Amino acid sequence: MRLLSVFFALETLIISSAVLVNAAGTVFVRPQVRVMTTFADFNARIMDHWGGGGGKFVKISKDSKHPFQGRTFGGAKRKEIKGTRAFGSGYPYGGGNQSTVAGRPFPFGTWPLYWDQNFMNSSEYGPQYDAIRPGGLLVYVPLRTTQDHFNITEDEVYYAVGDRESLLLTMISYVTWCHVIPAWPSKFDPTLPISTVKLENVIQYYRASSFALASPAYNNTFARIPNSDTKDSTPLPEGMEYSPFRKCIDNVIKDALAITNKPPDTRVVSILTAVFTTLWWVAGWVLILIFVGIFYILLFIRELLWSGPFFYLSNLWDRYFPDPEIKRREMQATREARRLEITYENYP
Repeated sequence: MRLLSVFFALETLIISSAVLVNAAGTVFVRPQVRVMTTFADFNARIMDHWGGGGGKFVKISKDSKHPFQGRTFGGAKRKEIKGTRAFGSGYPYGGGNQSTVAGRPFPFGTWPLYWDQNFMNSSEYGPQYDAIRPGGLLVYVPLRTTQDHFNITEDEVYYAVGDRESLLLTMISYVTWCHVIPAWPSKFDPTLPISTVKLENVIQYYRASSFALASPAYNNTFARIPNSDTKDSTPLPEGMEYSPFRKCIDNVIKDALAITNKPPDTRVVSILTAVFTTLWWVAGWVLILIFVGIFYILLFIRELLWSGPFFYLSNLWDRYFPDPEIKRREMQATREARRLEITYENYP
């Protein structure tokens, strides 16, 4: 459990994440991988763990100085993620020449694995570009479980091969859903003669051959045929074919492996921006009116206090209880004014 906790902590440190809130109000983090293709504007497409993919594909701009400038990437959907046991399989579009993977697009946002002896020209995606490979350099990780959860033999072990971030993300899902024993990944170098995972060991390719599931107990004698469209392969051993553990891993990869999501709908963003701008403007004016009202109320209270309550009460007394002498003079002035009016009316 301690190692699993470390995986969760590491995930939040190295991977950009989207914070989501479900209907119950629970906040959780959805891991993401950012795919940079240009230094012009630093825009990035997002590879989402459990994402649905889709949307329009885009081109790597030719002024980006990217080694694969001009190629398209993105647009593939989650349901298209699974290939076959043939290297170069699993391309929803851009398969082209089935005998090579050179020059192909990146439907899921990242480029394929590479194998020894420049198999199918895969050295085009070799370690020289690990520094900019979406998700980081290629690594592999062992996938083991215990007999407490699956009816398997003790030596049943699989290896996942792919970019570092994708493996770290799916490891969390392996542990959660398939009871995999947590393990740290190791650097993958297929050119080494003692490499743990070889081309012949792959039992399934995913995500346009950028991710693979392998087993040292499997040897595909058709693996070196340079044809990504071939259906020929050595059958899996019976125990592996019907293994619930292998099927669980396969399902997790299909559902959880990070793939490029469609870009956000700019129309929705524009509408939301306009709505929030209007609300901000209205709220600003409401606050101004509230402050003005408070200001005048304070002025009234100040005037009342500074004039003194006695002055205010004195005005009330004079209004309802006037001085008799003042009242007499006012009545005399009123009669004099009336007399003058009558004199004017009788003239001549």
